[in-house]
Amino acid sequence: MAITAGRKAIAEFVGAFTLIFIGAGAILSPGGSDLLLVAFAHGLAIGVMVSALARISGGHFNPAVTLGALVGRQITPRLAAVYWGSQLLGALVAAFGLSVIFPASVWQASHLGTPALGSPPGLSWTVTPAVGILVEAILTFLLVFVVYGTGIDPKGSFNAVGGFAIGLTISIDIMMGGPLTGAAMNPARWFGPAVVSQFFDNWYVYWIGPFLGAIVAGLLYSGAFLEKTP
Repeated sequence: MAITAGRKAIAEFVGAFTLIFIGAGAILSPGGSDLLLVAFAHGLAIGVMVSALARISGGHFNPAVTLGALVGRQITPRLAAVYWGSQLLGALVAAFGLSVIFPASVWQASHLGTPALGSPPGLSWTVTPAVGILVEAILTFLLVFVVYGTGIDPKGSFNAVGGFAIGLTISIDIMMGGPLTGAAMNPARWFGPAVVSQFFDNWYVYWIGPFLGAIVAGLLYSGAFLEKTP
């Protein structure tokens, strides 16, 4: 059965939905203050969905990953636009679902788990937008680089490790960057909860940072390591 753009769009919707529903949902849960729990919730959500759906769409689930694939000429601009729409819609539906499941008194304090500078609390200094952009760019660079090495590169290790490496990259990124920026690494991860909760503080950090990191990773891996097809 041919994998059409529509089937790929559905896969991207489901993957993005899962990330936001499980990841932001973990923040809203009673154990949401536990950084390790939140990190593994996000990482496992992506890991299992990449393993399940990468054969359909490549398992991006993230506009930044799609941009990284685009600049490395691994996806067409038209299909990238389809992916972006599906990812943002999946994030939006997931965030709306969380707002229905959890009472407002639970999710209003964290703005439905929307990534924010200096969140979760506990820092003795303030993360500036410039620092936030840098952190998000570096974390997303690592993620997209691993996606290339395990999922895009035909000589990579995807068949051996599935979504394990990608999921773990998200987890370790959150362990480091969670207290600084929320470690979104993904504009859709910010978009869904932010729109539903109407919390837009420093919104540009979560677009500029991930997109910058993705562009650098996509250009570097595709230019330096990806073997060209004769």
